[in-house]
Amino acid sequence: MKFLATLLIALSAVITPAKDVFAQNFDHNYSAYDAQLKKHVKWLPDGKQSRVNYKGLAAERAELTKTLDAFIAVTPTQFNAFNKEQQMAFLINAYNAFTIELILTKYPDVKSIKDLGATFSSPWKKSFFKLLGEERNLDWIEHDKLRPTGKNIVNGGYQDPRIHVAIVCASIGCPALPPEAFTATKLDAQLDAGMARFVGDKTRNRFADGKLQVSSIFKWFKDDFEKGYKGFSKVEDVFAKYADVLTNDAAAIAQIRAKTVSISHLDYDWSLNDQGR
Repeated sequence: MKFLATLLIALSAVITPAKDVFAQNFDHNYSAYDAQLKKHVKWLPDGKQSRVNYKGLAAERAELTKTLDAFIAVTPTQFNAFNKEQQMAFLINAYNAFTIELILTKYPDVKSIKDLGATFSSPWKKSFFKLLGEERNLDWIEHDKLRPTGKNIVNGGYQDPRIHVAIVCASIGCPALPPEAFTATKLDAQLDAGMARFVGDKTRNRFADGKLQVSSIFKWFKDDFEKGYKGFSKVEDVFAKYADVLTNDAAAIAQIRAKTVSISHLDYDWSLNDQGR
């Protein structure tokens, strides 16, 4: 009996940590991808926008392929072993890396990501990569996995509207792609910084002519910002929180925080966020 008990304990030690071993074997620092971003993504002088050196990435396509292969190699079992922050970082990085890959399939003959769609299908619905064991598209990462929709609450949605300043659609109108990978240990700070940076970018969000002129992201995904995240029940709550980066006018800041300012939405610039522009 003693031998049997010892054997069961030994087997348990081998079997039960398997989930953790899967999680530990993946590079959650995204070292190779991070190095590529640091080399090929640069901030503009305002520190609010960035540009991507697609020409440089195209010349080192093999390195990007290795990064993509690392995402593809992750199995559903491994992904399920990641904690919430690790899963979010994985999905955000995968979205951005595969978006770069999509651009490179036609670069330099592409002026906008919209050029890469088909007659009856957007580029975001184009299944051109594998992830978690199946053919996927960018919409699947965003809408089926990351976004806080009712369906995704059941399936493990993350209930964090800040993902909209983290996933980047390779366009000028998008939030900036940062020159670093998202990581679980820094994720909350990275998402907060992304929100402050995006809302404070006067080309995308500003107080002018007595009203707020904001990115269409806040129209398209308004519901995501009104699901109670950090007390947000209205999209106006977002602007109230970040009032001091929207304007330097003290009276205007008070109005924004009082939520008495009318809101309009700016046209979205779908031009490629190319350093060569």
